[in-house]
Amino acid sequence: MNFDGILFFPLTPFDDAGAVNQEVLAEHVASGVAHGAGGVFTACGTGEIHALSADEHAAVVRRTVQVVDGAVPVVAGAGGSVGTAIEQARTALASGADGILLLPPYLVSAPQRGLVEYVRAVSEAVEIPIIVYQRGSMVFSPDSAAELAAIPRVVGIKDGVGDLGNMHQIVLAVRSVRGADFTFFNGLPTAELTVAAYSGVGVPLYSSAAFAFVPEVADTFYKAFHSADPLAGRLVSQFYDPLVRLRDRSPGYAVSLVKAGARLRGVRAGAVRAPFVDLTSKEEAELSALIETGLSLVEKG
Repeated sequence: MNFDGILFFPLTPFDDAGAVNQEVLAEHVASGVAHGAGGVFTACGTGEIHALSADEHAAVVRRTVQVVDGAVPVVAGAGGSVGTAIEQARTALASGADGILLLPPYLVSAPQRGLVEYVRAVSEAVEIPIIVYQRGSMVFSPDSAAELAAIPRVVGIKDGVGDLGNMHQIVLAVRSVRGADFTFFNGLPTAELTVAAYSGVGVPLYSSAAFAFVPEVADTFYKAFHSADPLAGRLVSQFYDPLVRLRDRSPGYAVSLVKAGARLRGVRAGAVRAPFVDLTSKEEAELSALIETGLSLVEKG
């Protein structure tokens, strides 16, 4: 899988009855692709994989693959228990996804050897490329990351931890095993805030939560950053930094804020599912003002 550009993690829209809204999902995914997404990661964290039934997960992946229609790579979320991860990976493969993002096992801690075996078990059960999501209960040492890189179907690591020292060592260890044939990307929420630091340790790719509701801002930042345009710094200080401060007010707001932003932009995304909670009306007003600020910065250039 070759990614070129911002990595897009679409929301899973729900209708008024709480069911997955396939029509809105298709529009949302199509919009992201039209705005230049370099890859689509569906039914993952932003897509509330933790709250989807097996049938809903399968339906979301199928619809996303149909809409993208080969324009860019489609990666589907999978994780939880080994059995659940394998089932979701098989669904992704059957639906035509190009790979899976393997999330951590939940509610358990394990030694490094066990974490590697978790990944290996999924890779041996399903013939599909795997990007490993390092976060929470699944954080690898450089030596363990090198073991992952020796597993043929493991093609990348998404980092959601933010330990740049460890990440730099992981990049060096993996490159010694696989060379350039491996993908790394910054998966921290609101990765624009840390893209410069990650680029410095050999991780230039990143996912953008903002892309799901203000693709104009996210795309402008991406271009400005890569061309050393001072506009990138203005967007960080006036849009992304206050956005992160709002996001950090409550657990789960990394998703709730994105969904609220999409609704404010006219996407019928619906509410988040429990145990997440939606923003308060006051917080939505703050977010609306931030969106206007971001769009204004883009317009002024």
